[in-house]
Amino acid sequence: MMAKEEEPHTDVRQRKKPKSSESQESAKEEKINDTRTPERAPKHLLFQRFAKIFIGCLAAVTSGMMYALYLSAYHERKFWFSNRQELEREITFQGDSGIYYSYYKDMLKAPSFERGVYELTHNNKTVSLKTINAVQQMSLYPELIASVLYHATGSNEITEPEYFYIGIVFGLQGIYVTALFVTSWLMSGTWLAGILTVAWFIINRVDTTRIEHSIPLRENWALPYFACQVAALTGYLKSNLNTYAERFCYLLMSASTYTFMVMWEYSHYLLFLQAISLFLLDIFSVEQSDKVHEVYKIYVFSLFLGYILQFENPALLVSPLLSLVAALMLTKCLQLNVKKGTFVAKIIKVINFYLVCTLTVTLNVLMKMFVPHKENGHMLKFLEVKFGLNMTKNFTMNWLLCQESLQAPSEDFFLRLTRSSLLPFYILVLIICLLSVIQVIFRRINGKSLKESVTLEDGQIGEKPEIIYHVIHTILLGSLAMVIEGLKYIWTPYVCMLAAFGVCSPDLWMTLFKWLRVRTVHPVLLAIFLSMAVPTIIGLSLWKEFFPRLMTELSELQEFYDPDTVELMTWIKRQAPVAAVFAGSPQLMGAIKLCTGWMVTSLPLYNDDDLLKRNENIYQIYSKRSAEDIYKILTSYKANYLIVEDAICNEVGTTSGCRVKDLLDVANGHVVCEEGEKLTYSKYGRFCHEVKINYSPYVNYFTRVYWNRSYFVYKINTVISFQS
Repeated sequence: MMAKEEEPHTDVRQRKKPKSSESQESAKEEKINDTRTPERAPKHLLFQRFAKIFIGCLAAVTSGMMYALYLSAYHERKFWFSNRQELEREITFQGDSGIYYSYYKDMLKAPSFERGVYELTHNNKTVSLKTINAVQQMSLYPELIASVLYHATGSNEITEPEYFYIGIVFGLQGIYVTALFVTSWLMSGTWLAGILTVAWFIINRVDTTRIEHSIPLRENWALPYFACQVAALTGYLKSNLNTYAERFCYLLMSASTYTFMVMWEYSHYLLFLQAISLFLLDIFSVEQSDKVHEVYKIYVFSLFLGYILQFENPALLVSPLLSLVAALMLTKCLQLNVKKGTFVAKIIKVINFYLVCTLTVTLNVLMKMFVPHKENGHMLKFLEVKFGLNMTKNFTMNWLLCQESLQAPSEDFFLRLTRSSLLPFYILVLIICLLSVIQVIFRRINGKSLKESVTLEDGQIGEKPEIIYHVIHTILLGSLAMVIEGLKYIWTPYVCMLAAFGVCSPDLWMTLFKWLRVRTVHPVLLAIFLSMAVPTIIGLSLWKEFFPRLMTELSELQEFYDPDTVELMTWIKRQAPVAAVFAGSPQLMGAIKLCTGWMVTSLPLYNDDDLLKRNENIYQIYSKRSAEDIYKILTSYKANYLIVEDAICNEVGTTSGCRVKDLLDVANGHVVCEEGEKLTYSKYGRFCHEVKINYSPYVNYFTRVYWNRSYFVYKINTVISFQS
């Protein structure tokens, strides 16, 4: 009897004996076992969850499909696409992006896929006196994939290449919208937020996407994958995620990150901002540290894959993303295990932050010293001039500064977002989330740990890891969008998503009510009510004001009319020799390459120093230079024909000093500023004007062979009579 009574006492003593590390491991094992074998919920709750997920997924997919169909219908009504000939359809690929579609055509004409890829990687039929790897330089993997799918799916027997190409891009835009829907749904817990996200995205599509103006742009192919990556990352960071859902999110995040890296040459810069956001999340939320470092591993593998598939692109080796991730992994190895919340732990956190920043800069400088690279060197010069760190008369730099997409956003941008009620709600949601995150940070500093799962009654939306990440990420993107307007197409879609999440989230309303100490009505019930009532009111008001406009756009039959360009391309295909080389503005040369296939002297690409120099030299046809100077420039590139555009020669610019001819006069020293006045001086008249008059010495070098209202084509003489 005595022995039996003493056994329980000996068991209790044995449980107190193991070391602290062993007890922590056993606690972790118990925690894992608890999460892996949850209690079964009642059948009616399981049915409710299934119905909620099914309806949400159906709404997400339907939203994406409807948006893709809307883009297709709007494109047809805008360009009258189905009633046009092939040449007129190709001209509708406006802007600088038509050059991408031309390589898609080349791939379809190639006798085999392997031969097509070889000709693109050793391309000497596009730019005169220059062999380029077009796949690397222009990120042509979308065109390679599209050409393979066109033949593999048998679409060549069903539809035309133009329809197949734009159909893929519109389909990706549908995936883009679906991913934003899912992200907002994951954050708020209701698919109502996803519907509101899609509504705001479509209403503000002038500021959310450039798909209507330039279909083949790289961002139109790449950003849908980035949106999928963000959606998967949002789910991956959630605390109450089961093992299978976490594994699915990880795989989706990995696949979308790899694809995004290959599709767009600037993708690593966007992932760098994301890595900074995750680094700050890691500092404020220790519980998510392991997950964050798993994401870092995905970055490393993505950079490695991109480096191989982009033909050993040195820009990826000197990327700030690689330096940051390497620094984070090194500091992780050096990190000491210290009890959380102590003064020593706080000091170590500060040291780690300083160490990561120092190592990132050091590694990036060392990589640039030892890895030969030329890519994006002009970007650093541009940023120096943009932020007033340097002054220059260089034509290329000043021309880039004058581009609307590289200037600060206009007031109209903010007015449009305000009229759709997007900006006010975004600011409200961001302020509440940011204050809640700051509150959580101060609690962490005071030694209080974050809760494993945040309930609605807690009223602490800033404790959720995915919210902390999105707040940091949107602030970083927004800060850049306030400086460079072109980045609004990356920021504004996430403004739609974050604003919709906030007004539909009971947690956000509960956080606000907890601060206001609302007691007249039960705050939980009021939060749930407002999370449904407010988005419903917003949705009804948007439907009433903007839905008729969308329907009007689809009902109006527009027409893209550019007969002068059609006539020019027709003349080139009929009259110009096959071996002819054309010179003119880069934008026009891209159109000539697309519509005719003839060789040109320059292209509308801004990631190659040699092409930028070529563009500047060819633009001299609009400067005050002599006929002999222009002739020497053109013949140095083996040009046979020169095309002068009346729109550039007689340009009336809206921005002071941003006309091409004004920038050339400044770069060539033909404009001198004295006592606040601009004095113009040159020995010669403006070439594009003088060459039209047909007098010596211009007729000695150039012979006009074709002209219409917009274009003047001159044959560059090979035999010259030097007479005065």
